[in-house]
Amino acid sequence: MTLKRERKLFGTDGVRDVANQGSMTPEFALKLGRAFIKFNHGRKIVIGRDTRLSCRMLESALSSGISSEGADIYLAGVIPTPGVSYAIKELHADGGAVISASHNPAEYNGIKFLGSDGCKLPDEYELAIEDILELESDHASFNGQCGKIQDIPELVENYALHTAKLLESGAALDDIAFDCANGASSVTVPVLVNESFKGLNTFIIANKFDGLNINKSCGVMSMQNISSYVTSHNLAMGFAFDGDADRVLICDKFGRIIDGDIILWVLGRWLAKNKFPGSDKLVVTVMSNMALEAHLADEGIKTLRCPVGDRYVLELMRESGAGLGGEQSGHIIASAFTSTGDGLCTAMLFLNAVHDLGEDISSLIDRFGRYPQKLTNLTLKRPRDEVDMNAVNELVEEYKLRVSSGRIFIRTSGTEPLLRILVEAPEKNLVEEISDILASKLESFC
Repeated sequence: MTLKRERKLFGTDGVRDVANQGSMTPEFALKLGRAFIKFNHGRKIVIGRDTRLSCRMLESALSSGISSEGADIYLAGVIPTPGVSYAIKELHADGGAVISASHNPAEYNGIKFLGSDGCKLPDEYELAIEDILELESDHASFNGQCGKIQDIPELVENYALHTAKLLESGAALDDIAFDCANGASSVTVPVLVNESFKGLNTFIIANKFDGLNINKSCGVMSMQNISSYVTSHNLAMGFAFDGDADRVLICDKFGRIIDGDIILWVLGRWLAKNKFPGSDKLVVTVMSNMALEAHLADEGIKTLRCPVGDRYVLELMRESGAGLGGEQSGHIIASAFTSTGDGLCTAMLFLNAVHDLGEDISSLIDRFGRYPQKLTNLTLKRPRDEVDMNAVNELVEEYKLRVSSGRIFIRTSGTEPLLRILVEAPEKNLVEEISDILASKLESFC
């Protein structure tokens, strides 16, 4: 759905800012909680968080706002974003909220909302919440008794055990490592490993969180951590998650990175082989490598593209009837198993797929043969809505002719103050040349 106006607070993954300033203060979180209930009208809300020091502060404020509107709150504690999605359906709740800044450093935090279906809210819903916020007074509109707030810590283990059951018999691998990014998966991976990898040689790293070390030199943002661990310990492979564990990336035994495109290539073929609903179509974002389209076409699977953001992936999956979708960054949604990006679920399904297909994990990267691609990030010194993207696109139009067999894609990040420049073409030298030229020319727009 195309909006007539842009959202001011919500990005591609909720509201996000440096904690205790801007839009991530306790005062704002309280008002945001009120606005969410005025929009949602729910009376049963699940709240989860990651491991950041600021999470408890924002949890208290957000809970107060929601409770002041008469809604009951179920606190799951530290739990992955998909764990909140699972809990919403398990408790038949009216919605949920996750306090997390995902892959961002510890000083950031964020709030994102989920609907009663466990899915992230579409743009128009977030815009409606912003409209309510603009009219928000300092007093709650609910005049009756406030809602109850209760801890439900068993939700974490229930979600982990549910995910563990997805791993098929014989699919678990020996000599495998999990990098928890000192984030939410730190509390679920040990349960999963104990349940599904008993007797096997498994290692869990970056799972000693202290509130300040989330995503610090670990997880999907620092793949060198899991890569070096796998190679130095002669392991078969490793999984790395982000702070709220809705993303996963993989490294093979050589320490090379298996990104979301290759994961989708494997899962797409596996779902098609087993005739899962919608397995003839797959949704990817504009960032996915063109090699993925070519490989899927060979398998009779149609590729559809959408804007960056796993909720846009889900929207197009629903519209098209596709059963699988995801991002190069590791957000993967398999609709038969989950309703939002789920790193743990994806890891289990990947193991099922390589076992069923007889895949050699260490040869996937060589056989995929991706097009040379370069992503350059320029730091914005102004709000992203002040960047004239029409002027940006006009400036790069002439360079698109030089990569006629490839593509150039430029966008502002929805989660960070960045202008992202993606260049992709069959020739690596051309990719490097065009990337450098565009980075130089686009500096003035930042």
